[in-house]
Amino acid sequence: MEVKLIAFTPDPDRVCASAAKLTHSNLAGDQLIEKMSDEQIIRLLDSVIGLGHTSVIEHVDFTFSIAGISRACSHQLVRHRIASYSQQSQRYVKFKKSFVEPETILQNEKTRDLFEKELKSCYECYQRLLELGVPKEDARYILPNASKTNLFVTMNARSLTNFFELRLRKDAQWEIRELAKRMLEQVCEVAPAIFHDLYDKHITQKQ
Repeated sequence: MEVKLIAFTPDPDRVCASAAKLTHSNLAGDQLIEKMSDEQIIRLLDSVIGLGHTSVIEHVDFTFSIAGISRACSHQLVRHRIASYSQQSQRYVKFKKSFVEPETILQNEKTRDLFEKELKSCYECYQRLLELGVPKEDARYILPNASKTNLFVTMNARSLTNFFELRLRKDAQWEIRELAKRMLEQVCEVAPAIFHDLYDKHITQKQ
């Protein structure tokens, strides 16, 4: 799995704090952006987010390049509907033999051998169907959920907060939990005031 934050709204903490400040100020938003100190930004965002006034963090977006997750994981990811997705197409891109293999399967020789045997069978069938003239969009029906895929994902900070709260829980599936962890680590580097509570709750406490 590779996760990279490749684009985001510049100075996201300041933008969101300015949006919050605007609701109780006579000044225009562009004037407010210049006036607040870093300490004021942190205090203000802690206050409004803590009170549940999270609409102000919808003003900033984050775009991730995600590579090498399974289709099982991507199916869970795209259920988060307030987001934009671009996913590698199995209709047009010929699948290369690349699968995600869960540790619970690999740690046992019998389950590992059974799993890898079936993956090999599925891939060989896919290849044979292509050789027999079946279009990629139809041959892909034999491919399993373990097949790797790549995506671009863009979410605003409010949607990301919801995503992290759901997918970093202990009962979340292991792969999407790892994906969420890596995404949170990277957004915390550029927007610490917005995401530090989530980082402390889901990552710092577990270290």
